[in-house]
Amino acid sequence: MSEKVEEEFLKLAFDDINTARNLFGPRDENIKYLRKYFNVRTSVRGNHLTIVGTKSEIENTSKVIDELRTIIKKGFVVNSSDIDSAVRHVAHSHITPEDIQKDQIYIFPSKKTIKPKSKNQKDYIEAIKKYDMVIGIGPAGTGKTYLAMAMALSSYYRKEVSRIILTRPAIEAGEKLGYLPGTMYEKVNPYLRPLYDALYDMVDMDRATRLIERGIIEIAPLAFMRGRTLNDAFIILDEAQNTGSEQMKMFLTRLGFSSKTIITGDITQIDLADKKASGLVEIQGILKGIKGIKFIYFTKKDVVRHPLVQKIIRAYEIKKTQSQVIDNHAERKR
Repeated sequence: MSEKVEEEFLKLAFDDINTARNLFGPRDENIKYLRKYFNVRTSVRGNHLTIVGTKSEIENTSKVIDELRTIIKKGFVVNSSDIDSAVRHVAHSHITPEDIQKDQIYIFPSKKTIKPKSKNQKDYIEAIKKYDMVIGIGPAGTGKTYLAMAMALSSYYRKEVSRIILTRPAIEAGEKLGYLPGTMYEKVNPYLRPLYDALYDMVDMDRATRLIERGIIEIAPLAFMRGRTLNDAFIILDEAQNTGSEQMKMFLTRLGFSSKTIITGDITQIDLADKKASGLVEIQGILKGIKGIKFIYFTKKDVVRHPLVQKIIRAYEIKKTQSQVIDNHAERKR
């Protein structure tokens, strides 16, 4: 016979009705969203919230609500992304909302504020500020490229650099693309689309277009970096797992004076025919311990896309582990 778990309840009242509305969300959507994470029942009446559940579930839910109130007090509107972030903070209780707020990135023209949503994202931003070369490795959706783009724009508007260079390998940029119609730029442009998407999310399209036309922002395939020395620039190499060993060496040696380089990639999604030839995999050993270079590793816990993305990443990890067990078993039988 299973033991009955005692339930408790907590009543919260909010003096400011606008704070309550912001916290609860339209049609109480934020409170409903919280129930995805915590096994609690909730009731909203006016500016009062009642939470019913076990003691530990109520405590964790209350901690998340306290973090959301801190965000609201700073003038921000709470959404599901903020809830995801607050839940991660509760899981790492030594991190406070104030710690995260310290590393806000301000994009001056759009008055947009980009905030880290996990400890690793916070460490990543701090590393970019401190080191001339930062390598961010981890799964899709962890903010590696997005935060690097935000830091690049922030650095430019603070006059720390005079230009921004965004690049990624186009692994089909050899013979196969040669048969496609259009100029080389038109052929490789689809590979660079994710960089444009991140840029347009932070700066309006007209302003971004003017920066590109003036050469202040350059978005180009990695092959176009050969033979150049990049001074006074903020350089981002995206999808670095698809660089070969020689390509990576070429890129690393482009760094000039007063420049900063960020390299991002996911070593579980290598599209090269020989996955062991990935330059991103190789530099983890070659560059380890070199002063001025910092590696930041992200995990599925840092994913800030739809909550399903974390579950999908986990499902693939389980499948990979199971395949390795089967392969090892078959190898022992031989």
